Amino acid sequence: MRIVIAEDSALFREGLARLLAEAGHEVVAAVGDADALLDAVARHRPDFAVIDVRMPPTMTSDGARAARRLREEHPRLPMLLLSQHIETRQCVPLVATGGFGYLLKDRVLRVDDFLDAVRRVAAGGSALDPEIVAALLDSAGRGDPLNALTGREQEVLALAAEGLTNAAIARRLVLSGRTVETHMRSIFQKLGIPDTGDGHRRVLAVLAYMSRTTPG
Repeated sequence: MRIVIAEDSALFREGLARLLAEAGHEVVAAVGDADALLDAVARHRPDFAVIDVRMPPTMTSDGARAARRLREEHPRLPMLLLSQHIETRQCVPLVATGGFGYLLKDRVLRVDDFLDAVRRVAAGGSALDPEIVAALLDSAGRGDPLNALTGREQEVLALAAEGLTNAAIARRLVLSGRTVETHMRSIFQKLGIPDTGDGHRRVLAVLAYMSRTTPG
């Protein structure tokens, strides 16, 4: 794939570029701020973008805001966001669109996991860091629909939000595939997630929680 990297740390940016190049990808641009990211995507029309959430000019959520703009201007561009800290506010509209991932930066050190996430997102799937999903689930307040989920259903939801298939979840939790399907149906029912036919119901379940608990 032809990839654009946006990361303000020169050392981390170089490491990402080398890692992706060694995996057989072509890094067509590696930039250090959000404005340069937008320009690079417009110029190179890449197949994939890796984006740091916090970048210049303000060092807040410039990368995430740029990702939202890219989704509007290039809706089919898969993108993987990276961050040292869990930040979800700007990412809420992106989670259920497909071709989107959000990982904590230490996940990059687990090379196989990182490259697997890149492959899943590039194929139109999703990749959410399990720590991010766990934080969302742990912070559910009283009256939130997620409180209706059983402990096992929360485990299934967390793994599904990582992008695992029912079969993979079954292997991870040592369950039958039919049992996982039953848990997923129960999760969708309790959270009021309809069958939209777009293949992203798992991520929509996480989006439903994020939309209810993140300020506008």
